[in-house]
Amino acid sequence: MSAARFGLYVHFPYCLSKCPYCDFASTAARVVPEARYTAALLAELAARAEGLGRRQLQSVFIGGGTPSLWSPALVGRLLEEVGRRFEVPPGTEITLEANPGAADAERFAGYRAAGVNRLSMGVQSFEPSTLAALGRGHDGPQAVRAYQAARAAGFENVSMDFIYGVHGQTLEQVRRDARRAASLGAEHLSAYALTLDAESLAEEVPLARQLSRGEVRLPDDELVVAMQRAVAEAYGAAGLLRYEVSNYARPGFHSRHNTLYWTGGEYLALGAGATGFLRSLSPQRRGEGRGEGPAFRWSNHRSAERYLAEVEAGRLPDATREPLAAGELFAERVAMGLRLTSGVALEAVCNDFGQPTAARAQTVAQLERAGLLTSVAGQVRLTEQGFDVHSAISARLI
Repeated sequence: MSAARFGLYVHFPYCLSKCPYCDFASTAARVVPEARYTAALLAELAARAEGLGRRQLQSVFIGGGTPSLWSPALVGRLLEEVGRRFEVPPGTEITLEANPGAADAERFAGYRAAGVNRLSMGVQSFEPSTLAALGRGHDGPQAVRAYQAARAAGFENVSMDFIYGVHGQTLEQVRRDARRAASLGAEHLSAYALTLDAESLAEEVPLARQLSRGEVRLPDDELVVAMQRAVAEAYGAAGLLRYEVSNYARPGFHSRHNTLYWTGGEYLALGAGATGFLRSLSPQRRGEGRGEGPAFRWSNHRSAERYLAEVEAGRLPDATREPLAAGELFAERVAMGLRLTSGVALEAVCNDFGQPTAARAQTVAQLERAGLLTSVAGQVRLTEQGFDVHSAISARLI
């Protein structure tokens, strides 16, 4: 799997309603100010692209929120401007997240005509009780019809997201979800365990409050692991291979954009709440892919109104901007690389970031003897048991 080295993320923060588990920068709005928001995105793109040169994009990802509330004509306007600023070769992965609601599905052909070539649909479940627990506004049959609408619109690359480990959810329900999802024939499926750890959430969400008050209870860890393995079994039987902790794909259909995050690539980011990462390399060194920086990360204001006000006043909408030292970049590169079934070239990454290798080699040997990872020619990969304790292993190697 080759890593995409430079991509673009665009955040569309508007939703019709806010799901009770959602931690993303999103705003419930009856009327979406899409023309105003598009104008702000174009202004931010002009400001941030200045000085970057005409770099080649490997991927564009339009996330949210609910981007399928955005009119295809305005999505096309944005992509047209992106093509003016950067090289977008034929076949570049251009993804748009979509809800499975009927109104959203009506727009699919328009997005395809605008240049989007990959849909990522937030199905989450086909089960009525699970959808109700998650506060979703669609049902299982609607999700199937939306998938069929995507195919009818000409999409040959469709991904669907699912959640397991939901309060009240059973192992059999997860198994049914996974088998039904696999039977539809999507090229890519994601399955995420529901997490409501208040310390890791960017904002307080209703389900996290209910959990802290004891009003809901999530399945225990052993059941969540059993759910994950039921998902992997169903997807594997249908020819979808696990290539990352939570992601499965047919050969050649892994998410190029997400792989960019996992392998230390750079990404420009636009929109409310968006986070970007760039290395300040000279033009001669840009593209070498080496890790020594200097590098920086920024996050835009999460409030859509604050974002609009800043951009319309001619300012970059940065809420935070931080330089990243070699040690921080190393830690991220290892932790993210270990999420991939292909693993990470640990010794090479250590050398890239000036980190010692001897002690880590001893740790690798210990973890290998424990059956938690394998190491072949310096490529460190987690085993199935290792994936269950990914965070703990990453901490030991960092």
